[in-house]
Amino acid sequence: MGVFYPSKPEKGFNEIVKLGTTTQYTGFGLINLDAEQIYQGTTQNAEYILNILSGKCTIEINGKVFANLGERRDVFSGKASGAYVPINSSFTITEVKGEKVEIAVLASYAERAFAPFAYGPHDVVSEHRGFLNFQRDVHNVVIEQFEGQVDRIVVGETIVKPGHWSGYPSHKHDKLNLPYETEMEEIYHFRIRPADGFGVQVIYNDDLSVRESYFLKDGDSVFIPDGYHPIAVAPGFQFYYLWVMAGPHGRILVPFDDPKLAWLNNVKPLLGKD
Repeated sequence: MGVFYPSKPEKGFNEIVKLGTTTQYTGFGLINLDAEQIYQGTTQNAEYILNILSGKCTIEINGKVFANLGERRDVFSGKASGAYVPINSSFTITEVKGEKVEIAVLASYAERAFAPFAYGPHDVVSEHRGFLNFQRDVHNVVIEQFEGQVDRIVVGETIVKPGHWSGYPSHKHDKLNLPYETEMEEIYHFRIRPADGFGVQVIYNDDLSVRESYFLKDGDSVFIPDGYHPIAVAPGFQFYYLWVMAGPHGRILVPFDDPKLAWLNNVKPLLGKD
C-alpha cells in the first residue's frame, strides 16, 4: 500500500517523507533557497544525496568544498549534478548564481562511512527504455557507477513521454528472491511540464488485495513500500520523476515483472525493435 504526499511548496527545508516513520530505509525532502541564501544540516545515521533540481550552489561537506554545482534551469533541461553526504556529517549549501536553487534531499539509513563526493552530468548513465506507448529515458544518477562509494542509497531520474506509461510492464521489488527479485522500498517525486498537467500512480499486488491509484500533480510524492507500481502520463504533458531506493540486502537492482504482462516483452522483437 502506498502513501501519498501532495505538493506543499516551502522555503528552506521541507521534510516530505521522514526517514524511519512510514519508511524503514528511505527519506525525502526539498531545500529551496533564494539568492545567496545558506542552509546548514547534519546527517547523523543516514547518508544523503543532495540532487540539484535547478539553479547553482556550492556544497561544503565536513570542510570539503564542492564549488559551483548545478548546470540546469529545471529538471527537464539536462542531467543532474549534486553531492554525496556520508553518515555523521555536517554540510552547508550556498546559492551562488544570485537567483534560486532547489535541491532534493534523498536519504537512506546507512552503517558504513564513506568519503563525500560530487557528481555532474558526465557521471549520469542514461538509457532509453520501452517502446510503443511506454517509452521513457532513465538517468541513473547514483547506481552502479558509485558502487563502493555509498552504503545503501540508490538514486535516479526518469523522463516520460506525453501520453505514455512508465515502470511498464509493471514491476516490483519487495522481496528477496535472487536472481529474480531483490527487496527495496522506493520514493517517487514528480514534476510535470506544463505544470497544470497530471498523471496517475498505480499500485497493486498479485492477489489484488492492494489495488490503488493516486492522481498526480506537479510536486507530488509517493512512498512505495511494496507492490507493482506503474505510472501513466496524460497526453500533452511531459513527466519527470526522481526516485530513491534502499533496502536491507545491498544495492543490486533486480526488479520482477508482473507475470501477467510478460508477453509484452515478446512483442518488441516482432515489431523489429532493437
